[in-house]
Amino acid sequence: MELSGLFDDARTFGDFEDRAVSTALLRTLYDHLKWGPTSANSCPARFVFAISEQAKARLLPCVNAGNIDKVKSAPLTVIIAGDTRFFELMPQLYPERDFKTLFENSEAAAQDLIARNVPMQGAYMIIAARALGLDCGPMSGFDPEKINAEFFPNGRWQINFICNLGYGVKAGLHPRNPRLSFDEACVID
Repeated sequence: MELSGLFDDARTFGDFEDRAVSTALLRTLYDHLKWGPTSANSCPARFVFAISEQAKARLLPCVNAGNIDKVKSAPLTVIIAGDTRFFELMPQLYPERDFKTLFENSEAAAQDLIARNVPMQGAYMIIAARALGLDCGPMSGFDPEKINAEFFPNGRWQINFICNLGYGVKAGLHPRNPRLSFDEACVID
């Protein structure tokens, strides 16, 4: 897929076809996004694919009113979360250095890493999903405390954002909103 299909022509969808996304495709999606770089190869993001009617029923009371129909329309919603104990896997992910001790002994450093890397891994997911022919509807309109209580009651994983995945319905999309120009958003120093 060309860059235009990943960015220029891609859209954020709120309405999806009544068409399932296979578990095999979700596994392929993860098998690609996992290779995106993270600080110290920490890979702190965790992905919950809410597909079943039961999972959707648990999720719906947690999203803002304006997003309920979007979540209902999508064949699945991904809850992108951060693992607060990601460092426990650091000996496996970065065996050359003792990052486990570093992050285990500094909650501030661990939280900083999570804050920077989980959204980045979520963005990798969106790009990989688009490359695989899926459409995305990322959103932040939800109650994080409700989602954490419902899906992560032990507190280890913590919500970052959610993203609907499926095959978007193009009819009814509003005209594309503008973006900032290079000169408005960039400085070459």
